[in-house]
Order: sequence, then C-alpha cells, then structure tokens
Amino acid sequence: MRGLHTENHLVSRIGWLRAAVLGANDGIISTASLIVGVASANASQSDVLLTGVAGLVAGAMSMAAGEYVSVSSQSDTEHADLERERRELATDPDFEREELAQVYIQRGVEDGLAREVARQLMVKDALGAHARDELGISEISTARPVQAALASAATFTIGALAPLLLVLVAPTAYLVPMVSAGALLFLCLLGAVGAKAGGAGLLLPTLRVAFWGALAMGLTAGIGAVFGKIV
Repeated sequence: MRGLHTENHLVSRIGWLRAAVLGANDGIISTASLIVGVASANASQSDVLLTGVAGLVAGAMSMAAGEYVSVSSQSDTEHADLERERRELATDPDFEREELAQVYIQRGVEDGLAREVARQLMVKDALGAHARDELGISEISTARPVQAALASAATFTIGALAPLLLVLVAPTAYLVPMVSAGALLFLCLLGAVGAKAGGAGLLLPTLRVAFWGALAMGLTAGIGAVFGKIV
C-alpha cells in the first residue's frame, strides 16, 4: 500500500499572508501618496525625502501596534471561549459530548456514528475537538498577535522603501510622475505576488491594488497642488 502524503494547503498561509500583503500595500500607498502630495506642493527634494522617511517610521509602528492590538483582541476572545468550554467539559461532559455529536449530525453524519465519533474524539482530546468543530478554532486559524505585528511592520517598511528610493534617483522636475508610476508598478507586482501566494487569479487582485493606489496618489497630488498655490 502506497503511503499517504501530506498535502500543503494554502489556507495555512492566511495568518501571515494577510498581514504581509496589508503591510506592504499600505507602505507603498501611504508613503508614495505622502511623497506625491508634498512634492506637488513644490517642496524641495530634501523635504520630500524627510516626509517619506517620517511616514515610513510612523507607518511601520502604527501597523505593528494596530495589528498587535486587533489580533490580540481576537486571541483574547479565543482564550475566553476555550476557558468557558474547559469549564463546561469539567462540569457536564455528557452534555458536551451530545453537543459535539449534534455538530456532526448537522453536517450529515448518521446519528449513531456521530455520537461514536464524538465519544472517541473526546477521549483523545475533548477540548481540542470542541475548539475545532464547535468553535472553529484550529492551529491554522488561531490568532498570533506577535507574528502579525512583526509581519506588518516589516512588510510596511519594505513597501515604503520602494517609493523612497525613487525620490533619491528621480530628477526634481520628474519626481511626481516617476514616483507615481513606480508605486503603481510596485503595487501591481505586490498584487500579483499576493495572489500567487494565495492561489488566486492574478488579474483582479492586481487591478484592485493598482486602482486604490492610483486613487490615493491622485487625491494627495491634487491637495498638494492646491495648498502649494495657497501657502
């Protein structure tokens, strides 16, 4: 009999992939928009660069803090549910066994088999069975605040560095179009890479990030141009 092989499912990437794509996307869009907006107000190249660096540092810290707080809230909720389930298993295991069996019955398993499956699973790992099949908490989907925070901060920094490098090499007269075009190219690449890593089609994710990036840069460029004439 040929041995079974372990399949690598793409869903296992959800936790870090979401944070990584969000971080890099925000790094490119927010930093490029800041640069384009300030440059459109006729600021000097050194001022534009300083603005971009400040945006990178502030944005990376904001992404890390935001991800950590939000994912920690999810983690706290998961732990609270698990603690409640642990108490219920200790005080009324028969009810919990029947509750788990009903989960399987609702999924189409025959009554007697569902109760036997619930019994066997609870003998091996009662809390794990209820966490997975009743609460929907698994090793793949469980919240990891530190991982999300670090992934977001790191990828935001990488994304923000792309438009900053363009500021260093672009002539002042062409800074806005070069940063805008470069940022859109980076966003398209990010959309394609994220889609590939997640197993999705390439076209829609690429167009999605490009559209929102172009909209953000267009708005900030317009605001910068207006304030540049007023101030």
